[in-house]
Order: sequence, then structure tokens, then C-alpha cells
Amino acid sequence: MQLPLNTDTPFQIQVSFDQLLERLEKVAADPANDQHVRAKSLLEEAASCPELRTGITDVAQIEDNRDLIRRLLADLIPEALTLNEIKAVSMPYRDFMFNRTQRFKNILRAAGPDFKFNIRGFDEHQFYVLSCCLILNEFYGTRLDFSKPLFYDIPTADSITKHYRILYNAEHLDIVPTDKVVPITAEDIDLLTNNYEDLALWKSKFPKESYILKGFAIMSLYDATVENAVSLLKEKLIGLNTVRFQQSVEAIFRSIYQIAHIEIGFTLFISEENKFKVASFGQPMKSFIIPDHYAEADKEMLCTYSYQRLIEDKVYFAISDVLKFQSIDPSSDLAQNFLAKNIHSFILAPIIKNGVLLGVFEVVSPKANDLNSVNANKLEVVMPFLTESIERLVNEYQVQVQAIIQDYYTTIHSSVYWKFKAAAQQYLDARQSGRDYNLPEVIFKNVFPLYGQADIKGSSDARNMSVQKDLRKQMNALLHLLELLQPLASFHEELKQVEIFLHQLEISVQANTEQQITTYLNGGLLLRLKKITDPECLPLISSYFAESNQEKGDFYTYRRKYETTVSLINEKMAHIIDKRQTEAQALFPHYYERFKSDGVEHNLYIGSSILPSQQFEIRKLYDLRLWQLRVLCEMELAHYHLKSQLPYQLEVTTLVLVYHTPIDIRFRMDEKRFDVDGTYNARFEIVKKRIDKAHIKHSLERITAVGKLTIVYSSDTEEQEYRNYIQILQQDQVLGTHIEKFEVEDLQGISGLKGLRVVILRPSSLS
Repeated sequence: MQLPLNTDTPFQIQVSFDQLLERLEKVAADPANDQHVRAKSLLEEAASCPELRTGITDVAQIEDNRDLIRRLLADLIPEALTLNEIKAVSMPYRDFMFNRTQRFKNILRAAGPDFKFNIRGFDEHQFYVLSCCLILNEFYGTRLDFSKPLFYDIPTADSITKHYRILYNAEHLDIVPTDKVVPITAEDIDLLTNNYEDLALWKSKFPKESYILKGFAIMSLYDATVENAVSLLKEKLIGLNTVRFQQSVEAIFRSIYQIAHIEIGFTLFISEENKFKVASFGQPMKSFIIPDHYAEADKEMLCTYSYQRLIEDKVYFAISDVLKFQSIDPSSDLAQNFLAKNIHSFILAPIIKNGVLLGVFEVVSPKANDLNSVNANKLEVVMPFLTESIERLVNEYQVQVQAIIQDYYTTIHSSVYWKFKAAAQQYLDARQSGRDYNLPEVIFKNVFPLYGQADIKGSSDARNMSVQKDLRKQMNALLHLLELLQPLASFHEELKQVEIFLHQLEISVQANTEQQITTYLNGGLLLRLKKITDPECLPLISSYFAESNQEKGDFYTYRRKYETTVSLINEKMAHIIDKRQTEAQALFPHYYERFKSDGVEHNLYIGSSILPSQQFEIRKLYDLRLWQLRVLCEMELAHYHLKSQLPYQLEVTTLVLVYHTPIDIRFRMDEKRFDVDGTYNARFEIVKKRIDKAHIKHSLERITAVGKLTIVYSSDTEEQEYRNYIQILQQDQVLGTHIEKFEVEDLQGISGLKGLRVVILRPSSLS
């Protein structure tokens, strides 16, 4: 049976003891040597096994000569140390070891029969490139340093995983070229060192089995779960905000890379803004991506390829020669910025946690070829610790931000702040006295809920229409541009796809149409357009990209109008209810929250538990309900006056949900908001979520209507109460005289709801 192969390799593998036998010949030729007789005896025995010199490729040949091989290797793997050392004879790329020490055998026996050897984090790609680097260093004078710690993760009998560092003694290995060798030029070496990730390129320059790897290696393991250097780095990362952090960590990386003059940096990435920023937490680190004297930079600071690698693919981006990089892409701000800082080679490594890019770790050098896509892989061993530390600091920073929001905005409403303060004091008192104590939950029992909304009618249709108009304009412009560029480059497939998009846009806009088109454009077409350098075409291409700007471009005209419309409506209505809250709180302090989406909705909770220091009376609830109706009418009327100034003439409908039974509410720590407590009380939330799109029973008419106030309730008592409020508002000429009454269609799990609907008087209605 052939020696088992566990990966592709440019080597033919042959186990040979030729070097060892040559040394024995020298010993045997010296009668004065103490090992003279032993050497002669071993040579005589080995003479009958020529494959020990010429090369073994069959497992059976090793098995047949196991005892002889053990005695040949006695000086390298002493029998006296068999219980102390973890050693074996091994051949790279072959899933086969022999002549193991007893300690090694004991470890494997404890691991169990199903254990398989796998070098942690070392795949076929890395194996192949490492082999090629060995060949380049051996025959072409390069000094490519691909070395990084290798580990086996081996479980014990107690299912505890131990981590063993792997060391190879390769002095008995020789690399021999074959007739399959492909000559390598200086240009090839430059191309290879800048394209570590292109395995096909490496395989083309170093074909499979184009070299012979002959001999044997001694593999030694030692228990090293955490390397000393990594441990030191982890220790330093705990004190990331110390004054000399930058210098001490740079010393560690210089040791890792064996380069005396490299520097490190870190740049924070704010995904919501698509911007790079100098990290303001702890002791600020240098940022090499951001130009000097700036605190932030747009994502456009990166070239197209570096943006793809770091932001989208979230993998390393390494350049071995920045001058060459600039000559390929003269417009690159990144290259210009690095050259201005005397950086001539660099590695940018994305810091990623749970799929989110937190920032970019930077390793830079003033010399070309110090850093490249090959030695970028050395960062793999330290990236987990860097990621953990950066995540911790980002979280701490976000907590500080949240504290500011809480102090200056509306995270905790003033009406219930007292209870949160009391809970926090209990928690701190317990912790300071040494007692285990969980932060108590904040619950308000037996409060009356009030819910209302002013919803923007037809907002989804308006949004779809805006998207449709903008995308039609963009696709027509792109179609025209591609037709003009067709003589320079083939765009047959792209033209067909754009025509398909245009046909789809003539029919309708689906939920994912916008994303589908954007994904297609970013998938390569836009990059191809950017690479066209014909002087006559550049103005047309630049014009297309200028119109694609979301903030100013013509391809986003209607979407900006839509967003502006929704924003103006929401701001106007939110301003009214927020302003009127002052008088509502004067009626009786209560919890208030409102939300803006396609309209403004609000929740009010009132009851004695909200403010036990004041006497709550039921009439306060009645006063607040009347206030709610009056304010919703005011919000609708304000929109009526605003409508003529809006880019889109979108309408608003108003709705109130009456819920007469008190409920309990609990503050949810995960969402930082109040929610109903208990399954019985959940009915209120269910009705809220389903009522706004409901229809009048036995019809297709929505229960809400433009220019009318809709009140949804359950009982006759609630109806009579709200008819009284309507009468007051009619006397104040806020509502019209006619009251519609209807039944609400049965909703999932909800039935028996009824409704009242009244016209909200506008100036034309009063004349």
C-alpha cells in the first residue's frame, strides 16, 4: 500500500535513510570509534534492504523493516527517553508516522481509536504554498518566511483537549528537482509573493510531483496551549489603554516578523456611517489608513480592490511594494496616503466579531517587500486575541455612548426614573457589601394602556413607485452607456441583463428588486467601468457615477423625495405630540413613548404604580383619553396644512385602540423598553399589531380612512365613554356631527371588536 497522502503537494515523497547510512559508513570506517562494531553490523543488515537508501514508497516496506529502522534511529530517538519525549518519524504531507515513543503511544491511546491527526488551521492551500516557498528558498535565493506555530489538538481520556506544538527536525530531508520543473523568473517570484491567495497560480509554477522530497523528519511535540509570545501579547492587550501600549506591542510584532522597523496601528470602522475613524477609546493608537491631522475618512479612502477585500470579503489585504501598487492604480488615495507616511509595504487585517467589521489592524514598514500576502498569515495566531480586546473596548465605548444617550435623550422616561434609580441603588448596595445580587426587574402593575397612531397611508406604494422611477432612469442611462462602450469592450451579457431589469421595472417592483440590481452592479460591472481609461469615454463614465450618488445623484431623485416626505410628516406630527406631552403630564404623571416609522405611534401607561406618591383617580384616565383624541386630531390637521409643501402628496389616517382592563408592564433589558408582562396581558399587544390593516366586517374597506378619526373598542361601556368624548370635540368644532359605527372583521385570535369613525373638521369643513 502506498504511503497515504493527505494533501496535494509539488513533491514526490520518498522515505529514505541514505544520509543516516552515510554517517554510519564513516563511523564503521574508523576502528577507534566506540560505535565502530555497531555501525558495521547495522550496515551489513541494511545492505539487504536497498530501498532504505533508494527510497521507500510502500507502507509494507517500513513494516517489514520496523526493527531495523528502530535501531538505525536509536541515536535520534533514544530508547531511554521513550517515556519522556513525544517523538515519531514523519514525512510531511503523508498521513503516516512510525517509530513513536511510548509517551506518544500513550497519548494516542487516551485519545481513542477515532482520533484523526489534523494540523490546526492548516489547509491544502497553506500546505502547497509552504512547499513552494521551501523550493524558492532552496533554489532561487528567496527568504520567504512562512513559518508560524503549528498545533495538534489532542483529547485526553477525560475528553479534555490539550494543545501540542509541533516541531520538525528536517535535516535529513533533501529536495531534488525532476524533469517536470517549471523555470521560475524574477517576475514570477514578484507575482507569487503578491498573490498568496491564488492557489492555481502557485500550482502552475510548481506542478504536482515536480520535485522529490527524500529522507525523513523527526517530529517532536510539546504541550504548549498558549505560546509565550501570544501570552505576552494577550497580557499587553488587557492594558490597551496604557501609555506605552503602542511601543510594547510593536516590540512583540517585530519579534514575530523578525523585522526591526515595522509599526502597527488600528483604525475603527463605523458600519452605520461607512467611515473609518481614529479609535477614541483607551490610549489612542496610530491610524495609518486615515491621513495625518484628520480624525476620520470615508470608505472611499480605500481603492476598489482593498474595499472588496477588507469590507466585503473581510480578509487580509497586503501590498509588498506601494510604489508598484500606485503605478497600477495612480488615483489610489490609499497608496498616496501611505507613501506620504513613508510606508512602502503593509498588511491590513480586518477585526471581525460575529460577522461585523469592528476595525482594521495595520502592520506597516518603510521598506518594500518586508510585508506581503505570504507573511500576512502570521497574524492568524494573534487575531483571536486582538479581536477579543477590540470587541471589549468597542463594547465599553458603546456603553459610554449609551450612558450619554440616557442622560441627554429619552432612554428612561422621567416619570419612571425613580424606580430605576431605586433598583440601581439596591444593586450597588448589595455588591458593595459583598452579597450576590441580581439587578431587580422593573415592573409596573395595574396600569391603563392608551395606544394611538397617525399612519402614513400608501407609504409602501409610494416607496415602490419612487424606486421604480429611479431604477428605470438608472437602467436606461446604463443601457445607453454600455452601448457606447461596446466597441471598446464586450458588454453583450451585461446589456442583456440590463434589458431584463428594464422589462421587470416596466411591470412592477418586487420587494428585492432594488437589492437585486445593486448586488448585480457591485458584482463586477461597476469595477469594469472604472477600469476603462479611454479619454473620450471617461466623461460619460464619470457622469454615470456622479448620478449614482445617493445624496445628490439624479438616480436617487424620487427616493430622496419619498424619504423627505416621510421625514417631514413624521417630524411634524412627532413635534406636536411631544410638545403637548407637557400638559398631559400635568394631568397626571404617566409613562410615554412614541415611535416613528411610516407615521407616528405612541403608548401611554397611567396608574397608581407609576407614581405612588400621588393619589391616582380614574377621572385622570378619562382626562388623558380625551387629551389623546384631541392631539391625534391636531396631528392630522397639521398634516393637512403641510401636505401642499410635500414632494409627495401622501395622506395620513388616525387610529385609537381602547383597552379598558389594567395590565402589567415590565422593562425588557434586552430591548431597553417596556413590554406587557404575562400571557393574559399580551392580548393588548396582539390587537395593536393587527388592527391597523383590518377591514370593516363583510367589506374590503379599511377601518381607517383619510380625514377621519377611528376608535376601536370592545364593549358598550367603552362605546358610551368615547361617544361622550366625541360630543365634547364636536362642541369644540374638532369633529364632525356624523358618527359611523361598524364591526371589525375577525382577526387571528381576535374577534368581537367594534369601531366608531368621525370626520376630523378641516378649514373647508368649517366654512
